[in-house]
Amino acid sequence: MAGTYVLLQFGSDPFSHRFEDLESRPAFTAHETPNIVVQVAREAEWSQQHPDIMGPNNAFLYFGPFRSRGFLVYGNGPEVAMANHIRQKKDASTSRYFTTQNGKEMKWRISPQKMECVDGRTTIATWELSQPEDMFCARLTIKHAGLSVVTEILTTLTLNRMAMALGWQL
Repeated sequence: MAGTYVLLQFGSDPFSHRFEDLESRPAFTAHETPNIVVQVAREAEWSQQHPDIMGPNNAFLYFGPFRSRGFLVYGNGPEVAMANHIRQKKDASTSRYFTTQNGKEMKWRISPQKMECVDGRTTIATWELSQPEDMFCARLTIKHAGLSVVTEILTTLTLNRMAMALGWQL
């Protein structure tokens, strides 16, 4: 089944926002807990519409003191340093690399208005800020090939946005 899946982002705060599909079904939420833990959770109502989705239902981002980089956990998996999911290979590069749970390296190409998640030479997801007249803050378009790592796509998108908002030096 080929195609693309569009999710609309509501809320501009990288620590607290939600994504809905074009039928207004909740797809993912990100919210901060009092202990500076952010949960990125895939919503069942959306997942049930896409039987090819694989991977964990959620990820937890555990921050250090003063929202410094900590670690993340997919589902009940092992802890992984946040720095490993926003790696920069060259000093001047705006690309950020991460390794999926199945060992595949992917990258986010980052620009001020847009981010693209790339698997090799294939773009599998594109996040774009909305226009002022739109009711939502951003649009995320995921290609069918991205469904196998959709939670990792949303988690690393959220993490990259947080890193920019917090001014983390990579």
